[in-house]
Amino acid sequence: MTEQTPTRLADYTPPPFLVDSVELTFRLAPRATEVIARLRIRPNPAAAPGQDLWLDGRSLELVSAQIDGRDLSPESYALTEDGLRLAAAQLPAGAFDWHCVSRIDPAENTALEGLYMSRGMFCTQCEAEGFRKITFFPDRPDVMSVYSVRIESDAPVLLSNGNPVESGPGFAVWHDPWPKPSYLFALVAGDLQAVRDSFTTMSGREVALAIWVRAGDEDRCAYALDALKRSMRWDETEYGREYDLDVFDIVAVDDFNMGAMENKGLNIFNSKFVLASAETATDADYASIEAIIAHEYFHNWTGNRVTCRDWFQLSLKEGLTVYRDQQFSADMRSAAVKRISDVRRLRAMQFAEDAGPLAHPVRPSQYVEINNFYTATVYEKGAEVIGMLRRLVGADMYRRALDLFFERHDGQACTVEDWLAAFEEVSGQNLDQFKHWYSRAGTPLLEVSESWDGEVFRLQFRQSIPNAAEDADTPPLVVPIAYGLLGADGSELAPTDVFLLSETSAELTFHLSERPVASILREFSAPVTLRLEVDAAARKHLLRHDTDPFNQWEAGQNLARDAIFARCSGHENVDLDWIEPIADLTRDPSVDPAFRALLTSLPEEDGLAAAFAALGSPPDPLAIFQHRRALHSALAHELAPNLHDLRVSLIETAPYRPDAEQSGRRALDAMLIWLISLSEPSSSTAREAYRAAGNMTDTLAALTALVANGQGEDEIAEFGARWAEDRLVLDKWFSLQVVHAPPSTAVQTVTRLTHHPEFDWKNPNRFRALIGAFTRNSAAFHAPDGSGYRLVAEWVLKMDPVNPQIAARLLGAFETWHRYGQDRQKAIKSTLAEVDGFDGLSRNSREIVRRLLHA
Repeated sequence: MTEQTPTRLADYTPPPFLVDSVELTFRLAPRATEVIARLRIRPNPAAAPGQDLWLDGRSLELVSAQIDGRDLSPESYALTEDGLRLAAAQLPAGAFDWHCVSRIDPAENTALEGLYMSRGMFCTQCEAEGFRKITFFPDRPDVMSVYSVRIESDAPVLLSNGNPVESGPGFAVWHDPWPKPSYLFALVAGDLQAVRDSFTTMSGREVALAIWVRAGDEDRCAYALDALKRSMRWDETEYGREYDLDVFDIVAVDDFNMGAMENKGLNIFNSKFVLASAETATDADYASIEAIIAHEYFHNWTGNRVTCRDWFQLSLKEGLTVYRDQQFSADMRSAAVKRISDVRRLRAMQFAEDAGPLAHPVRPSQYVEINNFYTATVYEKGAEVIGMLRRLVGADMYRRALDLFFERHDGQACTVEDWLAAFEEVSGQNLDQFKHWYSRAGTPLLEVSESWDGEVFRLQFRQSIPNAAEDADTPPLVVPIAYGLLGADGSELAPTDVFLLSETSAELTFHLSERPVASILREFSAPVTLRLEVDAAARKHLLRHDTDPFNQWEAGQNLARDAIFARCSGHENVDLDWIEPIADLTRDPSVDPAFRALLTSLPEEDGLAAAFAALGSPPDPLAIFQHRRALHSALAHELAPNLHDLRVSLIETAPYRPDAEQSGRRALDAMLIWLISLSEPSSSTAREAYRAAGNMTDTLAALTALVANGQGEDEIAEFGARWAEDRLVLDKWFSLQVVHAPPSTAVQTVTRLTHHPEFDWKNPNRFRALIGAFTRNSAAFHAPDGSGYRLVAEWVLKMDPVNPQIAARLLGAFETWHRYGQDRQKAIKSTLAEVDGFDGLSRNSREIVRRLLHA
């Protein structure tokens, strides 16, 4: 098998040629679309002179090519499967016009990158390297051009980037006045309906808004449109960023590899993150729609007007924009609940990535296939780095630095160094040490110890870096540690503060009249693993009294984790006194219902497995599943006298709203239904809740409780029949049955559902809804007989020739193989070796499987 040659950050050189303008004409046809490209190209004065011209191009049929109107013969250029090369001697000395005609087959483009068909609609996905499947072009983010596009088709709706210029029967012309890289190009053509609105910017400009959907979906766009308008206003208020085109269009697409794409002025969305109604979408769906609409809109400045110089700088746009959408959602909803949700996601996805063979820095040093680096590290950890930077310089300096960054780099492709330079100039701080967060892989370990001599309380901090032994000169990171000190009555004994740990170790000293209980890493102020040796009494104190909601929740999670550890280790007399304060808080009507729901949610199974592994003990996923269920039953029995009354107190008579208040009440009610099903196995509560449900959130809450208890066959059948024609709801039906299936029957359930007539495995949403969802059933995926591994590997090999991106992402389910005992490790490595031996495996999957095997 051939070795894969990596692209390295250290080898970056400026593009030898720049493209000032791009004129594209598309003559659309499903099997033979003709693309006419006219590029105005000039040598880059920042690059070495006399270089060849390389134009990326894949799966293209070159019909003709010209330079300055002169036809090029096939002998005058070198054409390969990856692109076209013109020798320097063939090129004019200065600027010139490149003209080419190429032909592509959108209908056969099952990889869903470039120009492809989605149920009769033409659409594009060009990030990261899809544009090279449309026409020959220097497809790299530091080549920014002004685009004009003419679309010729009998489709009733023809859309592209920028502003509409002209249209008539069978054609439309668009022009985008803002220079952009090729990865932001977009085109959509099809039979679509528009749901329209408008927005008046802070300078008084009127912007026409439209969400384009298939006929019949118009009544499910209102929330997305409202979220867009709120995003636009928030970006003006919080960041001073005004929208800059006459129109802003969003298109909902059924076949899409990702969540959405921020193409300038024409965002293309997975329909899952646009369409919503109370009957078809859950509160979680609404929250995701709100966040992703905001995320893609915020890219207009952090990604479009200012983009990344190369793909190594990907987090410069993605980490920053994730941080911005997190801020937005926190302002729209409960900031405390949002922070807990973000950290849970970070730990579940990014910490696992950091601890395994797929670990890489926020700014990687090399890659084979760039699509494999759209990761939790780039996105979620990248956002955490932005949050730490804001905490480091302060909110005011953060805003001033952003203003300078936008002013200085508008219309440019930038680096992490450009980004940090703006902060250094505004704040006067040297950020050389902070910059290591971008280049260091792995999750730092923060160890904290306490001492008390009757008058002086000391906190000792020590940080260590994974793999530091490989480099004795590895400098420490800058770690902002937010902390508080609580007295016996719960009062703050010292002002809440942030300590910047910039050395390997340091100590804080406090003169106090009583020994405090320390609350460390409040608001999860740094993406580190905290090791703080405290007893259960201190954790119970934090659970009852901490004024920081994150650490209050964290105390309960740690107590539950320790109890599950003890049970898995064979201890029979496990301290469960901590259940009482959780029960008390759950009963307290003054506490946010969404926060109460989080308090009663025990640590996730995968997170427990990671914690076991961190202690040097190979986890047993089935034992974790069983003991976690037993602990939830213990909590249910503690709350049993109050569960039904608590449900009554949550009854909502107002019409459905997906806001923080109502969704919090529904989240708590869902947890109460689950606890009732555990404390009263014969209870009809879940069935009655299913029949009474007036929205999808309540429906799925009841159905989940039934399925997780091995019940609900009739309800599952009824639900599937009722929603058989709704593609997004049916995705939920597939997922529900495998995520919550008993571990002993999950593989059989998946196999049965793969033969269901509605299992369209080539559709990414449906594939993720069944095969991807199965990997979240940890005890089933890690079945001792290896059946879960074999099932997933079979589907990787089936999907890979059709859609390599989706196949490669599914392989990520194996990234935690090193946690487990020798038998499971042997089974996983054997399975991965079979995948690696598959002839014709894509670059995407080959890179992932080899990184997993060779770790």
